[in-house]
Amino acid sequence: MATICASSNHCPTLPSISLYSVPSKSSIRTQQSPLLSSSSSPKLGLSLVSDDSLTIEATAEAVALANAVVQAARDAVSSACGLGETSFHGHHEFELENYGMECRELRNVSGEGRRRRRKAREASELSNVELGSHCLEQRCSLRPANSVYLTHREEAEFSLCLKEGARLEAARRRIREHEPTSSQWADAVGMKRGSLDKVLCNARESRERITVSYKRLVISIATSYQGKGLSLQDLIQEGSIGLLRGAERFDPNKGYKLSTYAYWWIRQAIIRAIANKSRIIRLPGSICERVAKIAEAKTVLSKRLGRLPTYDEIADVVGMDVSSVRLLSERSRPPISADLALTNEGCMTLQEIIPGPEETRPETMVNRQLMKQEVERLLSTLSEREAYILRLKFGFNGETPRSCEEIGRLLNLSRERVRQINCIALTKLRQISTRDNLKVYMV
Repeated sequence: MATICASSNHCPTLPSISLYSVPSKSSIRTQQSPLLSSSSSPKLGLSLVSDDSLTIEATAEAVALANAVVQAARDAVSSACGLGETSFHGHHEFELENYGMECRELRNVSGEGRRRRRKAREASELSNVELGSHCLEQRCSLRPANSVYLTHREEAEFSLCLKEGARLEAARRRIREHEPTSSQWADAVGMKRGSLDKVLCNARESRERITVSYKRLVISIATSYQGKGLSLQDLIQEGSIGLLRGAERFDPNKGYKLSTYAYWWIRQAIIRAIANKSRIIRLPGSICERVAKIAEAKTVLSKRLGRLPTYDEIADVVGMDVSSVRLLSERSRPPISADLALTNEGCMTLQEIIPGPEETRPETMVNRQLMKQEVERLLSTLSEREAYILRLKFGFNGETPRSCEEIGRLLNLSRERVRQINCIALTKLRQISTRDNLKVYMV
């Protein structure tokens, strides 16, 4: 609310007029405007609340309305706007018009100032970003815009860093007593700790730069080995390991590029990973190569003949024996889980229908028990020493069979005497008619 009142120094007291002003925004900054001077009145102090266009327009409208009601207003106009008070002391219409013009000029100047400050702030932020990017590029140079191949100089430099890092890692592995600290590691290789850290940092940066630069080469090789037991992500990972292994052995003095040399290392790493990790039960490397040839020949013959080829036809194509082709085809089958359900609807698993070992079958266990009883009945017809020698000789009741010399040492007999007693006992058993009962247990 703005209140307009006449000063008692120049004219009689006028009735107070209250004018409702337009509400201003939340932030109002008070600025001092130039003082207005008059020949018939003292210097007037003018405080201006600006930097907000709505507040300035509302003030101008209040001044115009006050000029229409009190044309001869000679004192100030006081205004309270929440955060501060603005006092106007008007003398003439000319002075009020000048005040409105100054308000508009200040508004334009303040708007231009805001624009200049905003542009300066944006320029400062942009320069900070550019400076940070420049520092990052100077520090590691590991984030290129696109994955492009390295130059010959960069290949030689990064390969040398990888070789130095590999040499330090090999030295660390030779310290077998315990995991060495950085100081112990530096002493073992004859370097200072700062130099050791710098070499390791360069090796890490070179490894990352090579991996990023030749990622497309690794992906192009890995895609040709999909569907052989490993996912594409695993193939790319193994190919990257082969790339770094080849970069450590790369010799730039021979004239060829790193991509040409590392191609075979990438391919070998992927093939070896498929052979070692694609199966639950690992097969030897030579067997995997032969299995791959058989699978390729089987695919070609199936397309040509329109049916599954026989083992003879596959053997003619790969140049192997039919028995070898059959054996490798059987051994290369993927394993099946014993907990696999037989049907989609039922709950019976494969483990429940597979028969157990022969020894665990009930009829086999019963037959063994009956045969043991018959043998004990036959041994009961012999003397105690003869039955004891036979039990030691053939290893009854799960014992280890013994030789005649060992039995002789136990009984204080010679080896020849033990052999004679054994022969006499077997002759007696052959003459007993009940031995025919054991024929039913013989296969």
